[in-house]
Amino acid sequence: MLSPAPTQARTVSFEDTRVAFASKTDAQLRKVYALFAAMNNGSLVKTGSSLMKAALKWNLPGTQFLVKHSIFEQFCGGETIKECRPVTAELGKYNIGTILDYSVEGEGNDRSYDRTRDEILATIDEAHRSAHIPFSVFKVTGVANVAILEKIQAGQLLTADEEAAHTRAVARVEALCARAHQHGVRLFVDAEESWFQHTIDLLAYDMMAKYNQEKAIVWNTYQLYRHDRLKALKTAHQTATETGYYFGVKLVRGAYMEKEARVAKQRGQQNPINPTKQATDDLYEEALRYCVQHIDRISTCAGTHNEASSLLLTQLMQEAHIAPSDPRVWFAQLYGMSDNLTYNLANAGYNTAKYLPYGPVAAVMPYLLRRADENTAIAGQSSREFLLIQKEIRRRQGR
Repeated sequence: MLSPAPTQARTVSFEDTRVAFASKTDAQLRKVYALFAAMNNGSLVKTGSSLMKAALKWNLPGTQFLVKHSIFEQFCGGETIKECRPVTAELGKYNIGTILDYSVEGEGNDRSYDRTRDEILATIDEAHRSAHIPFSVFKVTGVANVAILEKIQAGQLLTADEEAAHTRAVARVEALCARAHQHGVRLFVDAEESWFQHTIDLLAYDMMAKYNQEKAIVWNTYQLYRHDRLKALKTAHQTATETGYYFGVKLVRGAYMEKEARVAKQRGQQNPINPTKQATDDLYEEALRYCVQHIDRISTCAGTHNEASSLLLTQLMQEAHIAPSDPRVWFAQLYGMSDNLTYNLANAGYNTAKYLPYGPVAAVMPYLLRRADENTAIAGQSSREFLLIQKEIRRRQGR
């Protein structure tokens, strides 16, 4: 757990750049400014991403050093858990937790799945030892075969070999949840693509029924850009209540919008994504309200870079007389982004954490670049970051 925070929240202003960038020296701030200035140039980002992918693929001399001390340094904690510790400690000074996110994508075989399981176990152990790591996290596809997960959701029969492979995958998930329960560490199950998400949901609910008897240890993730996810959340909550276990949820908007639309069109299926951004925003806010209304059974993490949603959750908590430090409510953002949310929320006494990707540079950067390519919101977010950093530099120059 993080150090105790005030029981009464102070007013939150996401425009307070003094608080948002308190951890940055002038030199560090100028370096970040230059990076986001580059990211704010769409054509430069597209060209740079292509060149970076090629350079990493061919392992050109100096590429990894250059990447590690620029974009990797901004958005990742290091190549190993040990390298992440200084970042975790620095965030902890501001009452901000760290969520170690092992961001190496698997190779699709048992050896790779076992290696990922062992790494996630190590993050759970690290969380148990650290006062500043409130959650661990994993993707089911890091320890299980995607094709088998999809086949199960489609209701297709598995071969004997596939049955055996899936049994091994479930055992890996079980090992992670058992270790988290043993150490009292909260564990996020990340959301993935819609064509096998229901299989992941059912697996998460099985783990909740087993390990969430005293409190929410296992937390499932809901992507609210899908029009059916609030209904799924409510149904799962009802089952948890009737069965008698606690329900942990992480609410996000989503990360695979273009891919979801493309696959739905290819398969002649209805697009699962909301028709407008406003519809997603409305659904997200409705989910926040629902979770706060049922806080007796639901623990919630708002994984969002959206200022309006974050502010709404603080207001809902105040209206429901929920203390900012209540361990059942959390806010989370990606490391290197939205510091105006993270630092100001933490400064006002709210439970707040940063997702901290880590792993070997060559293995992590393709993942980060794919996320940037997939997420069209990144461009708008980088513009927002750029303007806030610019504002803080001007404030410091005038002090």
